[in-house]
Amino acid sequence: MNSQLSRRSLLKALGLGLAATTLPGLVRAADTIPNIVVVGGGFAGATVAKYLKMWGGLSVQVTIIEPNSTYVSPILSNLVLNGQKTTDDLSFNYLNHSQKYAINMIHNTVDTVDNVAKSVTLGSGQVISYSKLILAPGIDFDSVPGHDFDKVPHAWKAGVQTNLLKDQIDSMQDGDSFVMTVPKAPYRCPPGPYERACVVADYLKNNKGYTGCTVTVLDANPAITVEAETFAAAFATYGIDYVHSADVISVDSDTKTVTYSVSGAASASMTAETLNVIPNQKAGSIVFAAGLTEGNWAPINPLTYESTKLNSSDVALGLDIHIIGDSQGTGLPKAGHIANSEAKICADAILRALKGLEPDPAPKTNSACYSPISSTTASWLTAVYEYNSTTKLMQPIDVIPNNDVVDKYAAGGPSTENYRAMFNWSGNLFSDTFS
Repeated sequence: MNSQLSRRSLLKALGLGLAATTLPGLVRAADTIPNIVVVGGGFAGATVAKYLKMWGGLSVQVTIIEPNSTYVSPILSNLVLNGQKTTDDLSFNYLNHSQKYAINMIHNTVDTVDNVAKSVTLGSGQVISYSKLILAPGIDFDSVPGHDFDKVPHAWKAGVQTNLLKDQIDSMQDGDSFVMTVPKAPYRCPPGPYERACVVADYLKNNKGYTGCTVTVLDANPAITVEAETFAAAFATYGIDYVHSADVISVDSDTKTVTYSVSGAASASMTAETLNVIPNQKAGSIVFAAGLTEGNWAPINPLTYESTKLNSSDVALGLDIHIIGDSQGTGLPKAGHIANSEAKICADAILRALKGLEPDPAPKTNSACYSPISSTTASWLTAVYEYNSTTKLMQPIDVIPNNDVVDKYAAGGPSTENYRAMFNWSGNLFSDTFS
């Protein structure tokens, strides 16, 4: 038997693939190889699994549990609404994860986490033990009375919902109205709500040729939360009606009517031919089921992303459970780009821990996001965060006294150059996560 066949046989016996590499000092006997289970296959989950195998090689077994065989990126999904992209364009499978990186893919749900036995129970009833568990389920929604997603789409989790909203926009006639709501911060972005309003307004006016349609934004926040000057200028250009401090009270999904209150005043209602209600958001349901939340999000140690949740007796509930991506409660943005960054810090920390080493004491993360403003222009916003050992928080660098990120990290306005760069940025992120 030659050396190649020997390696192939060994990998087959371990349930691993030929692409696996080895981090010196981490190879163990097959029956002692740590099994790292990742719940969720989005930007956070897919990245952490890939980098665990790239950096850990044969020293770790990695399993992704994800119900869907295809992930549809929310990044660029607003361009589905104006016909510049399709959901197929934004869809990624996990063949590279399984074949190139030798990651075990299980397409199922996770119903429960047993943090004592260190196991998860799948929807199928199968029980899987873990050495380390990484929860990356993304966001879930707070319920709104009367809100039926099949009639009034949120289009926030890309895929079927995005296409449903696209169909409703395409059925609009000149003179019809489009009303959308913006959830209370923090919320997952992209797709950006303000960019969505601009893309739809641009599409109705400049692609469909409608001059009588109206676009209204009901924002639960007291002001535009990102690139305020850029979006305020775009809203003025498009004639978008912007209402701040508008909390959604209920939805009549049959008549497409949203009832809301502005700054606690008496309720008002608005009916639209196309109604897009994006509910307030919280950590994924499995994070709640595991008892690892405080409020709507999960507290973690930014050095490792391991849960810091304690019970009433100050006993740690999340030992060896890490939470990355949208569900984490550090104050970092909830976006695909920074989820990819968090995943690498988490992977590095876990591999160090398996060798008995301390985590990187000074990690940095980066958040970047491009926002299409029309079919040819885009804007962008970025920030770098570093660990503050005094506050034990990730904080943006280069802040001004009111703690806002300085303006040099925003485009300052839309341009066609930004629009072209948006596809380079997103393509690199897609490749780093799924290729």
